[in-house]
Formats: sequence, structure tokens, C-alpha cells
Amino acid sequence: MKHTLIILLLIIFPMSVSSMERETDSLLKVLDKVISERSHYTKIREAKIMELKQRKKQLEDIDDIININREIIDQYNSFICDSAEFYINENLSLANKLNKQDIIVENLLRLSYIYSLSGLFLQASEIFESLDYEDLTDNNKVWYCWNYIRYFENLIFYTADIKYSQQYEKEKEAYRDKVMGLLYEESEEYKKELAHKLQQEGRFPEAENLLLPVFYNQTPETHDHAMAAMNLAKLYRQAGKKELENHYLTIAAITDIELAVKENEALLSLAVNLYENGDIDRAYEYIRVALDDALFYNARFKNSVIARVQPIIEDTYLQKIYSQQKNLKNYSIITSLFALVLIITLFYLYLQVKAVSKARKELRIMNEDLLQLNRKLDEANTVKEHYIGYFMNQCSVYVNKLHKYRKNVNLNIKTGQINNLFKLSTDELEKDISELHTNFDKTFLALYPDFVSEFNSLLRPDEQYSPERGELNNELRIFALIKLGITDMKQIADFLHYSVQTVYNYKSKVKGKAVIESDQFEEMIIKIGSIS
Repeated sequence: MKHTLIILLLIIFPMSVSSMERETDSLLKVLDKVISERSHYTKIREAKIMELKQRKKQLEDIDDIININREIIDQYNSFICDSAEFYINENLSLANKLNKQDIIVENLLRLSYIYSLSGLFLQASEIFESLDYEDLTDNNKVWYCWNYIRYFENLIFYTADIKYSQQYEKEKEAYRDKVMGLLYEESEEYKKELAHKLQQEGRFPEAENLLLPVFYNQTPETHDHAMAAMNLAKLYRQAGKKELENHYLTIAAITDIELAVKENEALLSLAVNLYENGDIDRAYEYIRVALDDALFYNARFKNSVIARVQPIIEDTYLQKIYSQQKNLKNYSIITSLFALVLIITLFYLYLQVKAVSKARKELRIMNEDLLQLNRKLDEANTVKEHYIGYFMNQCSVYVNKLHKYRKNVNLNIKTGQINNLFKLSTDELEKDISELHTNFDKTFLALYPDFVSEFNSLLRPDEQYSPERGELNNELRIFALIKLGITDMKQIADFLHYSVQTVYNYKSKVKGKAVIESDQFEEMIIKIGSIS
């Protein structure tokens, strides 16, 4: 399995403290995963037990039934203590029927172990006292001593009273000395007991040198592997090496959960350590799982131990949740305020962007109008430059005509042709006036091509003018001069070679046709063709 490979890597390579912390964090993630899948592992254990019970139904021989009961008891020992007790008592009853003393002793020792695990210390003590140690076989003596050691360990854990603990500790070590005298010195069992004795004496490096090889020799994902890891964790706890303790507690807890071991001491110890380290969330989750396992196992002893620790962890966890909720509420308020400020700011920015957009649009329109005005001004300047040149040329033409006229006059005077002078004077004058008016009309209409249509818009429809193309009539010519800024009647009369009264009559006639007030008419005429 994936996490098994991680565990193998951890036990093969030496690790520094910092790398140990990192690997422990990785192991905790593996533990979180197997905890989430613990119902699956429980079903596997239940399926094994069910298979054994099915096999038992096919058996008739009592010895065979006793043997298969042993397998069922081994499955229930760390799973459900009441069920283990039931099958132990069944084997006791069968052994009594067969009068097999060795099987009776075996099951009494099994029963003492279950009683000490479940907190029935009085009942366990009665079993120990009912057995004659000296009459036991060597194998049963070892078993007897181990059960007594476990009995005192649980009793110390349960009472948590220094006055009694010191006495129980002495009796426990006495049975450890006794069992060591029965074990082969090169065996793993002897080395484990010796390591426990050394760590009690504070000789931690020597104990570590004994327990590490034992741990490395175990097959991963077995109960012995979990127990070896737990022994190392207890050693490092006494040695004050918290990181190493948590590391091996995590390995033990992972293996226990995979094997559906409900008598799970490692997970409880790890929960307490994580609580002390400030990992409240994991501590709360692990203590909750440990309590569920203890209830499942129905160990009164373990329930009472957990009951001391769980309220403290749970209260801290609830305080943390309350604090988080309070902070979340404050953050929500602050976030809401920020959101409100942001909305207001965005709305203000929207208004500003809208105003800028409007201003840009107006500026673009103004620029377009300005460009159009510039084009009109350029065009007007071009036209004006053209017609300035044109009138300069006309001035030159009239100077030449005057010079020619003077020569003709001199010639007629010299030759005595006086009648020709009168004829020449009259003909030339009328011709020049007509040419002047024609040139004026063409030039004016070139500068103001819409003059006639705009002029007509100021008159009643039935009174509008329709002059020949390129020419102005007398009335239009008078107001064309007014448009050019010549408002003096005498100047207008001189230019047109009319009398002042005639000019006045034309003006009055035209104003009588207007659709606007008479005093506004000339003002509107001046505005014709002007750039807005």
C-alpha cells in the first residue's frame, strides 16, 4: 500500500530533526486518510471473524471447537472485549467438561488480560490470585508475568495518583525482573523487557539500541509492528524527544487503524501531544476517533482515561471554532464595508468616466466643428485671395481703359471731332457701368453662393426673387452691398448710379415683403453666409 512504502522509507534512512518533522507531517496526512477509511478496515476484520464463525458451525469435535475459538478470541482481543470474554468463557466451560487443566489456565490468563484492558482490575486480580505461579509451566509463567505487567501499567494509567503509582511501579518492575529470568537473553522478548528496564533507569541510548533493531525486524502492517513502534514512542517520551515520539506514535496509530485495532493507545497519546503542540483540529478529531474506538471496544478503563482529556481538548476546539466564527463575523462586516466603499467608488468612477466620455464626445464634436470651420476659413481665404487678385487685375484694366479713353479724347480734340467726344463719353460710361455690375454680381455670388436662397427665406413665398443665373437685380444688389458692410445710402447710390431716393425706395419695397420685423431685416441680411 502507498502509505506502507512511506513507512518503509522512514525506517530505512536516518533522519535529522528537521527532516523528521517533515516526515511526521507526511505521516499525519496518511493517518488522516486511513482514519477516513476506518469503516472499511472494520468491515475487513468483521468479515474475518464471520468466516471463522461459519467454519465453527461445521465442527463437532470439542478440541476443534476450542482451537477455532482461540482464533476468534485472537480477533476479538483488540476489537471487542465483551466478545473476546464470551469466547474465553466458552473455552473455559469446554475445558472444564474435558477436565483439561492446561486449557483452563490458558483461558484464565486470557481472561485476566481482557479484564485488565477493560478496567475490571478486581476481577483480574482475583484470577491472578487463583493461579499458583509455581505450578505453571514456563510458558504460562511468562504469560502470567506479562499480564501482570500490563495489569499494573493500566492500573497506573487509570489511577493517575503518585501515591499509588509508585507502589504499582515497584510491583510491575518486580514482575519484569521475574519474566526476564525466564526468557532467553538473545530473544526479542528479553531485549524488549531489558529496554523497558533501562529506560526506567534513564539509560535511554542503551534502550534505543535494543528497541530500534526490534522495530526494523517487524513486518509492516502487523500488530507486532505497531507494538514495536509504540515501545519506541514510550522510550522517546521518557527521553523528552517529542518529535520522535510523535513520529512513532503516528506509525503505530496508522497500523492499528488498518488492522481495526479498537484498543488503540497510540491515537489517544498522539491526540494529547498534538493538543499540547497547538494542533487543535487534529487533536479534536483524533480524540473523537479514540473515544469511538473505546466505546466500540467497550473498555471502561479506556473510557475513563479519555473522559479526563476529551473535555479539555473539546473545550479548546469549541473556543477555537467560536473565535473563528467571531473573526469570520468581523471579517464579514469589514468585507461588507469594503464592498460598500468599493461600490461607491466604482459608482463615482462610473460617473467620472461617463462625464469624461461625454466631455470627450463633446470635444470630438468641437474638434470636428473646428476642423470644418478651419476648412471653411481656408476656403474663404482662398476665395478672398483669388478675388483680391481678380479686383487688382480689374483695377489695372480700368487704368488702361482710362489711359486709352484719355488718348481718344486728346485725338478727337486735336482733330476737331467734338461730336465723337459726346458719343464716346455716353457709350463708354454705360458700357463700363454694366460691366461693373456684372463683375460685382459674379464676384459676390461666388463668395456667397447661397445668398439669393437665404435672402428669399426672409421674404414671403409669393414675393421671392428668381434672378437670371449669375446676375442680381437692383433690389438684390442693394442688399448685397449692405451685406458687404456698405450701409451709407449715398455710397450705395454712387456705386449703382442711382439717386439716394431710388435706393431708399428699393429698400422700403423689399422690407415690405419680409416675414420678419423691418428693423431686424438688415441685421439678418448681414448674417447671411456668416460662419457660426
